[in-house]
Amino acid sequence: MARKKKKDEVLNPKENESAATLQPITETLEKNYMPYAMSAIISRALPEIDGFKPSHRKLLYTMYKMGLLKGDRVKSANIVGRTMQLNPHGDASIYETMVRLTRGNEALLHPFVDSKGSFGKQYSRDMAYAASRYTEAKLDPFCQELFTGIDKDAVDFVPNYDNTQEEPALLPTSFPNILVSPNLGIAVGMACSICSFNLSEICDGTIALLKNPNTTVDRMLDIVKAPDFPGGAQIIYDREQMKKIYETGVGSFKMRAKYEYVKSENCIDVLEIPYSSCIETIMKKATDMIKVGKLREVSDVRDAIDLNGFKLTFDLKKEANPELVMQKLFAATELENNFDCNFNILVEGTPMQLGVREILGEWIKFRMKCVTRELKYDLDKKETKCELLRGLATIMLDIDKAIRIIRHTEKDEDVVPNLAAGFGLTTPQAEYIAEIKLRNINREYIFNRIQEIKSLTEEIEDIKATLKDELKLKAKIIAQLQEIKKKYGKPRKTEIVEKTEDALPKEDIFFENYNCRLVMTKSGYFKKLSVQAARSADEHKLKEGDFVIYEEDTDNRGDVLFFTDKGQIYRARVSDFDLSKASNMGDYIPSKLGMDDDEHVINCKMIYDIVPTHHMIYVFENGKGVRVPMSVYEAKSRRKKITGAFSTASKPVGAIYEGDKPIQVFIRSDANKAMLIKSSLIPEKTTRTAAGVQLLQLPKKGNVKVDIATERIDLIGEEAAKCKKLAIPSAGTLIGQLQFDI
Repeated sequence: MARKKKKDEVLNPKENESAATLQPITETLEKNYMPYAMSAIISRALPEIDGFKPSHRKLLYTMYKMGLLKGDRVKSANIVGRTMQLNPHGDASIYETMVRLTRGNEALLHPFVDSKGSFGKQYSRDMAYAASRYTEAKLDPFCQELFTGIDKDAVDFVPNYDNTQEEPALLPTSFPNILVSPNLGIAVGMACSICSFNLSEICDGTIALLKNPNTTVDRMLDIVKAPDFPGGAQIIYDREQMKKIYETGVGSFKMRAKYEYVKSENCIDVLEIPYSSCIETIMKKATDMIKVGKLREVSDVRDAIDLNGFKLTFDLKKEANPELVMQKLFAATELENNFDCNFNILVEGTPMQLGVREILGEWIKFRMKCVTRELKYDLDKKETKCELLRGLATIMLDIDKAIRIIRHTEKDEDVVPNLAAGFGLTTPQAEYIAEIKLRNINREYIFNRIQEIKSLTEEIEDIKATLKDELKLKAKIIAQLQEIKKKYGKPRKTEIVEKTEDALPKEDIFFENYNCRLVMTKSGYFKKLSVQAARSADEHKLKEGDFVIYEEDTDNRGDVLFFTDKGQIYRARVSDFDLSKASNMGDYIPSKLGMDDDEHVINCKMIYDIVPTHHMIYVFENGKGVRVPMSVYEAKSRRKKITGAFSTASKPVGAIYEGDKPIQVFIRSDANKAMLIKSSLIPEKTTRTAAGVQLLQLPKKGNVKVDIATERIDLIGEEAAKCKKLAIPSAGTLIGQLQFDI
């Protein structure tokens, strides 16, 4: 049996291999996917409380160890190569990281890298940076604030990837860099989008929180007014919206470009664009608008960036209105854009979504730990030095004895023990004395050195007092923040503009307004005729058996609502339809609006806005009808499709719009019975899917057709007039054999 089993294994090696490697999906997720996900979150995509991702931190620390805080710039390729000792992800990704940190890229309010050469621009996707062998860089003086105390055990150090050297787990930033430098990142299942704030405002906000931990979000909003970006532009300020971001770390705000109209050249110069916008995208969209006639006032758009900075120029045609042009551009291009905030950061290795006040609170905890460790390091060094100087003071009482002990000691290793025994010193004290040069073993040198004991003792007591008192620790941090603000603070670049209704672009600015006639047929064909074409038209071209169900003179500004037999409403702008002729059939609405294959239009109506007091009257095949207020269709956004707009319990056969006044509704069945009722008799239902009440009583297999007598009197003629005005429900009045469809 054993021999046969072995033979089967040889005959079916693939089958046995797949059986051996079979693994439950839960185990795969736990052992393979989860470690990858956590690595992406912790080691790559999200910034820590110091404001840096690992790639940024490794690069800056490498430059710091290269001595690039001082001296001349070096080739970027050299920096990239050295950084690979800490970051094994390849030279290209390291250089891309450095590019974003440079002054030349203009991505940061306070760049960390002083650069020389072409480093591209944050606002352009096509303006490429030069290769690392051509560019040069060093650390900006501002980076001194990143490394304060790093050589004094202010932060933990961890081994690098091959365990050959150590790197800092965090940088001991002496200001809340997490909110001063913008950060974007995508991890697994989470992402971060942190906007930048003005350094001076953030320092003031942090100081306020240090002085009063109960500082409210409203007070924080008064100090840290709004985000600030290196590209400037404007923030359309909504305090409630901003307060939500400050509280939760989630939300968005609107940004808008800054521009000026140059009258002498008849052009608009856009000088600053939103941080999240791209110049190439703006130019492409504007060019497309010019081609399709939505931006007729502009003759050309060009990139006018030069040594003076950013400039995007729109050349205008004669008599063009600059304000109207900018309204169109704001509405359709990234000259007006939203910045979406998602303040996901790592706090002690744990992802957290925090508001501005909470982030500053976490940074204060982090900074107090750094300062505490730095003070303990200084305390240890000063206590050690003070102890050594006290030993030196001891031998001053008898220098000759110390010399005698050293001179008469035969073995080198016995010098320190003999000195320690002769004067009652500790081993470190004796070691320190034994290392003093022969020329310095004199009363003057020793006297001058031991004078330091008093000042060291005072400094030690001061450090101990600071370590015991949280208020003193906070005062030290406050003093550092005030110094940073004084040294590096800059005025705001991004202007704050209060949100007003006038600032919002109008929706009807992209098309011309003119009078026109709208025509809809039973088969679903719709056309828009100019006034001239409508006047000269004798009759409309229609399919065989088709007829007009809606016709109205209006203008090009409104919307058309199309009601279908599936209980849905489709909304389109009048301007979306091209002018047609009576001799053309027009647009087939089900195709143009993307309706279902078996969906048909039962009527349409042009409106400017939804008027809550107006009504829609729906009549169904079973003789029921309902009157629904237009208020049920109100929405914050302009929806192109409303599903479940009215009942489909029975097939809808009529949709009639009722304005301010009641109208006469003519309803007839296929049994040639009809009724003419006032629309106000139809009960109002506030639920839009209500099935309604019985209007026209039908035989078991009867159906109805519907029309408005006042608008279709030419078709209904005298037969409608013969109908008695009845109460509902009613069996209707016999109207004879009508020779037309309605």
